[in-house]
Amino acid sequence: MPAQRLSTPARSTRAAFVLAFAVAVAVVVAAAMIVLPSSVPPVAARQGAAATAATTGRPVLLVLNKAEATLAVVDPETMQVVARVPTGDGPHEVATSPDGRTAYVTNYGGQKPGNSISVIDLAARKEVKRVDLGPLLRPHGIVERGGKLYFTAELSRAVARYDPAADKVDLVVGTGQNLTHMLVMHPTRPVVYTTNILSDTATVMELDKPEQPGPPPRMTHVRVGPKPEGLDISPDGRELWVGHNDDGGISIIDTETNKVKETIKVGGMPIRVKFTPDGRRVLVSSPPTGELTVLDAATRKEIKRLRIDGAPIGLLITPDGTRAYVATAQAGKVVAVNLSDLTAGRSVETGQGPDGLGWSGR
Repeated sequence: MPAQRLSTPARSTRAAFVLAFAVAVAVVVAAAMIVLPSSVPPVAARQGAAATAATTGRPVLLVLNKAEATLAVVDPETMQVVARVPTGDGPHEVATSPDGRTAYVTNYGGQKPGNSISVIDLAARKEVKRVDLGPLLRPHGIVERGGKLYFTAELSRAVARYDPAADKVDLVVGTGQNLTHMLVMHPTRPVVYTTNILSDTATVMELDKPEQPGPPPRMTHVRVGPKPEGLDISPDGRELWVGHNDDGGISIIDTETNKVKETIKVGGMPIRVKFTPDGRRVLVSSPPTGELTVLDAATRKEIKRLRIDGAPIGLLITPDGTRAYVATAQAGKVVAVNLSDLTAGRSVETGQGPDGLGWSGR
């Protein structure tokens, strides 16, 4: 089905799936704004490869298994798990240090809300520190920028920043929105973008002086479609694409005006949205329909729709733009997709409930 323009949001029977899926992966929150202060085979025989990759810069794929609280390190060439590292409960998203030696995992939690970040030494293949975030509950989206980690605290309705060098959270900004979930940053400017699932908004947070104390940053809440979650910004920084879980649409926001300039419909539940590094294509995963849709970023037209069984959610594109990896939460696998001919290739069983994906190395 080609991508189509949306005139008005159209809710369908998809809502039942959306509700059940949301209950399984997130806590529905309607609290007031919080004011906060500033079963997989053994892999031991292959673990040496992970250490080599982490120290030589050879790429490794990082996969978070939410249901078993582990980070799986995968050799992307052989599609084998070469190491497995325990994390905190419910690991959801991961970012890596610029040198590729350290991974930072947001521990979202399970029945009990999580409030920590696991710091993992990829060469030693172990968690070396667990950062206690105190009242910052349900950490989720995370991005590294300038040696610091920006992350959302979903239950606390906030965006925060952790400084590994100082070992402290040095910035907390409340969004005033419900379920502040995913997070990306502008490629060249100190601007944070988040999605707020239960407020039907995307927040633009302009951190003009990120290293200096002062008044809260300028903040704009952009009204988008129902249940926004997945988002990504174009490599040139001009457009922010936000997927709506509830109506199969994507809002395209002009980052200069912070206004929705266009809304398209891709169908399904566009839970993750990712630009290719050249900015020419956008990939969208949909768990209920088991599809990966490839769109032309300029024309908004569908190029191809691939079948990816097992509830595809997590989505990562390699820095060179040659491959994508899709985590299938129900199947317990990660599937490689060749972006030159848009075909699904090999897969690897990584653990129970894989979702968040990361990359270390060139």
